[in-house]
Formats: sequence, structure tokens, C-alpha cells
Amino acid sequence: MENGVFILLVGAAGLFAAGLFFYFVPIGLWVAASFSGAGVSIFQLIAMRLRRVPPSSIVASRISAVKAGLDIPIDYLEAHFLAGGHVERVIVALISAEKAGIKLTFSRAAAIDLAGRDVLEAVRMSVNPKVIQTPNVSAVASDGIQLVVICRITLRANIERLVGGAGEETILARVGEGIVTTIGSALTHKVVLQNPDSISRTVMAKGLDSGTAFEILSIDIADIDVGANIGAKLQMDQAEADKSIAQAQAEGRRSQAVALEQEMRARYQEARAKVVEAETEIPLALADALRRGNLGALDYYHMKNVIADTEMRAGISKMGGSGEKID
Repeated sequence: MENGVFILLVGAAGLFAAGLFFYFVPIGLWVAASFSGAGVSIFQLIAMRLRRVPPSSIVASRISAVKAGLDIPIDYLEAHFLAGGHVERVIVALISAEKAGIKLTFSRAAAIDLAGRDVLEAVRMSVNPKVIQTPNVSAVASDGIQLVVICRITLRANIERLVGGAGEETILARVGEGIVTTIGSALTHKVVLQNPDSISRTVMAKGLDSGTAFEILSIDIADIDVGANIGAKLQMDQAEADKSIAQAQAEGRRSQAVALEQEMRARYQEARAKVVEAETEIPLALADALRRGNLGALDYYHMKNVIADTEMRAGISKMGGSGEKID
């Protein structure tokens, strides 16, 4: 019984030791690399395990590079992986560039990959240019008519400027600015409608791909529509604003006139009150003049006759002004 247990323990230990040995010494990868001419030693594979680098990924990439005629040292691949790069993507990009006749070194491809750009997509864009479309770009010609333009831009990746070069958003922004400038400098919108290719020629001549990671191959007008009459709308808005200002000024003048009228009425009422007050003192003054002998009786009666005659004339004039017949 004890012998059986001992044999089982020895067997288990042997299996564990064998598994551990084949884990750190991937014989299968070494054989595949040797028959492929990749030249990867057992010690390099063991060192990869110790550095926690997956030997299968590195060896497969090395074999693909060698078969494609690219001699990339295994240390370069391992260093790129440890730096956080995508080894398989870089190798595929290098192979594609080699087949397409594009000059691309491992150092530049690794730098592009570590910069966060898709190096494989960049190589594909160098071979097969990409077409991007601008959103609706609204611009106003000199005659005030709005035009809405959509452009298609054909781009080719510039491998030399992928690191540090601006992206597609910059291209779209620059093209939109060029469209607005070109349409804005046109005398009438009809000129642009008759020659839409003038937009493409003018924008292309500006060198908008400077400092970007792409090369603009062509700019084509996909659609152009006539929008609103912005000039007339602005004139209407200005006229409405002028009308509001004039109404406000007129209201201010009316308020001033009303205030002046109220002030004049107040002054009139004040003067009227003073006149009434003065008229109430006339009988007292007459009585005092008669008492002191400053006014005679004949003078008093003569004054009364003059007042009566004046009141009669005033009444007659009122009756004549109202259109009544005077007998």
C-alpha cells in the first residue's frame, strides 16, 4: 500500500516537472523556428518566459518576417512588446509595405505603433487611398445667398508624417474653411453654381495637407444646394431693429410732450387760481376806493357799463362762431 502511494507521488512529481520543463523550454516553438530559418535559440525562448514575454507571439512574428524576406532581430520584437506595442500588427504592416514597394523601416513602424496610430491601416491607406466626406458646409456669397456644400476628400497616408502629424479632423476643418473663403469671395452665388470645380481648385491650391499625416489627392464637390437669402434676412432684421429704435425714440418724444403738457396745465391752473384770487379782491378794492374818495360814483357806473358792454360783445362773438343766427 505504501509502495503504491509512493509511486503515485513520484509520478505526479514527474508530470509536474515535465510540464514545468516544457513550459519554460518550448521545444515545439524552437523546432518550428529552426525549420523556418528564423534562428531562435532555446536560451532566448527561456529568457522570454522569464521576462513574461509570450514566445509564441514573438516567434510567429519572427517566422512571418523571415519568410517575407525581412531580417528583424528577435531582440527588437521583444523590446517592442515590452514597450507596449503590437508586434503582430507591426510585422504585418512591414510585410505589406515591402510588397507594395513602400519604404518603411522597423524603427519607424514601431514608433508609429507606439504613438497610438494604426500602422497597418496607414500602410493600407498608402496603397488604397481613403475617401472622407465633409459635413454640410454653409457659406454666403457676396450677393447674400447662402450655399450648402458637401465635399469628398481623397486622402493618402504619409508614412513620414504619421508621427506628430495632424489627423482627419484637421483636414476637414481646413477644407471647410477653404470652402467658406472661396464662396465668400465670389461676386454672386450663380458664379459658384456655374463653376463648382472652382471651389476644388482654389482649396487644393492652399496646401491644406501641410503638417498633417495625410496627402490630399483630390477634393470633389459631392453636392451643392442653394440655401436662404441671408442678405435679405439681415436687411429685414436691420429694418426691424431700426423700426424698433424709431418707435422707442417716438415714444420718448411723446412722453416728453405729455410731461410738458401736464406741466403747462399745472402752470395754467396756478395762474387761473391767482386770477380768481385777484378777482375776489376787486370788490373790496372798489369799496375801499369809494370810501376814501379815490373813485367817484360816475366813474364806478361808467366802469360797470364798460364791463357790461364787453361781456355783451363776447357773448355775441360766441353766438356768431357757433353758427347761430343773430336777430
